[in-house]
Amino acid sequence: MHVGKRGAFIVFEGCDRSGKTTQSRHLSSVLTSKGVDIKQINFPDRTTTIGGMINAYLTNTQDLKDEVIHLLFSANRWECVDSIKKDLLAGTTVICDRYSYSGAAYSAAKGVDFDWCCAPDRGLLEPDAVFYLKANLDELTSRGSYGEERYEKLDFQRKVGEQFDRLYAQRSSYWHLLDASKSLQELQDQIAAVADGVLQQAAEQPLSTIK
Repeated sequence: MHVGKRGAFIVFEGCDRSGKTTQSRHLSSVLTSKGVDIKQINFPDRTTTIGGMINAYLTNTQDLKDEVIHLLFSANRWECVDSIKKDLLAGTTVICDRYSYSGAAYSAAKGVDFDWCCAPDRGLLEPDAVFYLKANLDELTSRGSYGEERYEKLDFQRKVGEQFDRLYAQRSSYWHLLDASKSLQELQDQIAAVADGVLQQAAEQPLSTIK
């Protein structure tokens, strides 16, 4: 990275077990091997005070009203915004597993108003690219340890997928739709090819925020 060139903010989104973590880690390895300075993060960040409350909810040890847990997820992202911005401006590319779009998709799938769900994240950093791994949900249930956490129920995941499709339709200029049923290698190649262009473009552009 040249001095003064910022890093790219790349996000992976999709339903549970769609391969986000596997693909985000692989992209991090590929870019690191090319000499790109990388930081990998994921949301929720369960290490913070707010993250601890979210973890208790997700592991079914605490119940919270839908609107309350939604705002906690958003607050968890706001906790990290300055750190992400600092890394990006220093030339580090940040690769994130889940972001604000998961927050909107999961809460809206529970019946909370979609626009209300999006509102708390307005002003957060907008990604340069979102890789949306769209999965055949019937295939996902066969993946390891599926169903252990609160949201991993098939009917609910179908509703989540519908909300992700809605988000994709609104933001297709920087969302990249990927078929999560493809082989790991096919997906890795497709993501790596797009990422090269994203890094080059981001280096020349100022940071923007979610509107």
